Order: sequence, then structure tokens, then C-alpha cells
Amino acid sequence: MILVGLTGGIGSGKTTVINIFKELNIPTYIADEAGKKLMDTSTEIREQIVKLLGQESYQKSVPNRKYIASKVFNDGALLKQLNSIIHPAVANNFKQWVAKQKADYVVYEAAILFESGNYKQFDYTILVTAPKEIRIQRLLERDASSREEIESRMNNQWTDDRKRKLASFEIQNVNFLETKDQTLHLNEIILKSIKNY
Repeated sequence: MILVGLTGGIGSGKTTVINIFKELNIPTYIADEAGKKLMDTSTEIREQIVKLLGQESYQKSVPNRKYIASKVFNDGALLKQLNSIIHPAVANNFKQWVAKQKADYVVYEAAILFESGNYKQFDYTILVTAPKEIRIQRLLERDASSREEIESRMNNQWTDDRKRKLASFEIQNVNFLETKDQTLHLNEIILKSIKNY
């Protein structure tokens, strides 16, 4: 089975592209959602996070996400330790999920696909991009964040230029119909490559 990794900066429209793949009946795996679910359900992860961040990390076996975020937001070392707990669990969960799929290929979406080095396990990678100002407007409409907070989050991510060097394909997500056309075209390319394997 072909594994396709999909990523993009905040506000680029990864979810839009994932939804188009879903319409094509391509199985999709959202790493962020899987990580949150594992934090909710895995006793082992809960114990490790409590050991790392303290008892306040969980309230009645439910992650205290606000507390966890406040602890790691400005502490890169602590964030790295938290990720070292969650990322291997997500990777293992993804492998189990892939084994259950019956499709020519699957799409795995993760915000830090390149930054984590995780991209190396995929046959193809897709970078979703959009101009910075469009991304900011989308986030202002979607989140309760200020422009300054959004720009700060953007500045903490790799640039599109840096990601572009590692991506197999790029989808420019500005206009929905064009994005859909690009995604449909990419689906054809991936399916053709599978036939040539």
C-alpha cells in the first residue's frame, strides 16, 4: 500500500484537501486527532504525561489540555519531551490503522510532518500552501486568536520554502475549485504510479 503524507502551515487548508480525499474514498488518518484520542484513552500515555508535567495534567482521567499547553507553550525542551511520549504512540497506532485499510493508498495528515522527520516513511508527501495573508484571514475567522498570536505561531513553524524542498507535490489552496482540481489530478498521478509499481 502506498503511504502519502500531507502537511502545511496553519491556515493553509489541510482539512479542505483531506476532505477532498475523503470524497474520493481514500482512507485518511489525522495525526493530531489520533494523538488527542490516545491522550484520552491510553493509561500508559496518561502516566507518562503526569510524570512529566504533574498531577494537574489530568482531571478525572481527562487531559487538562489548557494546563498542558500552558506548560509546554514557551518551553521547547518540555514540548520535545511531550512529543516523545505522544508521537511514537501515534506512529504505532497509524501502523495498526494502515493494516486494516483496503485501498490503493492512504493519506496521513500531520502539521509537523517534515519537522519531525516523519516524512521519510512516506512514498509521497503533499505540501498544502496559501499566501500568508489568506492564511491569517482564515485563522482570524476560525480561531479566537489575535493577528499577533497567529503570526507568532506561523513564525514558530518551518517556512513553505523549507518544506517545499522535501515535498513530492504542492497544492496551492486559494480557490476551492482549483484546489479540488489539483487534488483530483494528484489522485490520478498516485493511482498511475501504483499501476507502474
